Amino acid sequence: MPHRITALTDPLPGASSRRLAWLASDDEGAPVGSAFLRLFTKEGQEHLAELEIAVHRTERRRGVGGALLDAAVAAARDERRRSLLAQAEAGSPGDLFLTARGFRRVLALTYARLPLADADLHRIDEIVEQPHEGYRLIHWEGTVAPELARTFADSRRAMDDMPMDGTDYGTVVWDVERVLAAAEAIAKRGELLHTVAVVDTSDGSVVGFSELVVPGDGRGDAQHYGTGVLPEHRGHGLGLWMKARSIRQAREHHPELGGLLTDTADSNAHMRGINDTLGYLPTHRAVEYQLDL
Repeated sequence: MPHRITALTDPLPGASSRRLAWLASDDEGAPVGSAFLRLFTKEGQEHLAELEIAVHRTERRRGVGGALLDAAVAAARDERRRSLLAQAEAGSPGDLFLTARGFRRVLALTYARLPLADADLHRIDEIVEQPHEGYRLIHWEGTVAPELARTFADSRRAMDDMPMDGTDYGTVVWDVERVLAAAEAIAKRGELLHTVAVVDTSDGSVVGFSELVVPGDGRGDAQHYGTGVLPEHRGHGLGLWMKARSIRQAREHHPELGGLLTDTADSNAHMRGINDTLGYLPTHRAVEYQLDL
């Protein structure tokens, strides 16, 4: 008998997106797969949707993934989306599935981890303590202070030219409201947001940032959310400086953390160089796929 696809509703839209979902079940009602479609809602990305499909391994090659994909693609078109993104680990069943269903590869990613127990703390301290004329490091936990909020939001354009290769990702438009909403969403999940930033000492403005999200209990692995420096302030080693400070703080504030996770586009040679310098080790590779609707 064919599998049943049931549309679900996510009752809690996010600050910058909302989700649609589908559940696949067998003829006895047991769940065998799911699909989530993220619809971006903020200016600069209203053309975009992002898909995540999961099928129980015993139910693969029986049309479950295809039925879920058909439902999600139809919904994305109904929502007048131009591009549909999906990610799969290189060489995985999902990788093969997306290729077979007409998605094209647009971005290669390398995931890496810094095992904190093995980190070269002496080298990291040297990087942190090295002075950078005209700049100083600051940090905060959770929500940015009101007096820094505007220039911190402005500094987010540092990510606008992040290498995305052929991905139709659009532009993420940041303002103070969005910065505050992002921090609030992390806090509601029970996680801890740590931000290291670089300030231009001539005017006190934030010109770069590096964010790290730590599990609420301070254990396991933390996730880097982004590191960027405004184009007019690049070439001074500020990205390395901030990320080294982030590592040192993670060690000091959360001694039970196991490691720090990051992912970087293979074409982003500068950030890959920073990760290599700090001791991050590749764990796996993934491919970002796109379907033009």
